Amino acid sequence: MSRLDWLNGLPLEEAQAEFLRCCGSRRWAEGMARARPFAQETAVYTEAGWLWSQTGPEDWKEAISHHPRIGDVSQLRERFKATGTWSAQEQKGVQGASEEVLQALADGNREYEERFGFTFLICATGKGAPEILEQLRERLNNPPPLEMRIAAGEQAQITRLRLEKLLTSP
Repeated sequence: MSRLDWLNGLPLEEAQAEFLRCCGSRRWAEGMARARPFAQETAVYTEAGWLWSQTGPEDWKEAISHHPRIGDVSQLRERFKATGTWSAQEQKGVQGASEEVLQALADGNREYEERFGFTFLICATGKGAPEILEQLRERLNNPPPLEMRIAAGEQAQITRLRLEKLLTSP
């Protein structure tokens, strides 16, 4: 049985739980679960993008709240068990960063959260700690409405990557 067939065959609540692993917006996950069955994987990605485009700031904040801070390994293990492995893979570029860079990320995360009211979110796959830190510092200068939209775009990228993982790995 293909992963797509498996996903299509799940009971509604179980499908919602799987979609929540990809994106923490309950409204989005419910919409994805109701949109099944999908004829092919591309339909999953198309529906995911369309449903995300129908969401707004409250949904975005809910989804962002399901992410650990960049570089916070203890938070990954404790709070994000359902997605911790995926998050650790996505943040692989932070591993081995110097203490100076890790401290700057921690300080930047605190400043970001104070300024915007939510966790700094970036699609970290393929990015090293210095690049992430540079983008964090740049984004601190954004007006809040713009930053919210940027973070929502980052969430959309992460969701796509996680849907691909959901559909390819048991």
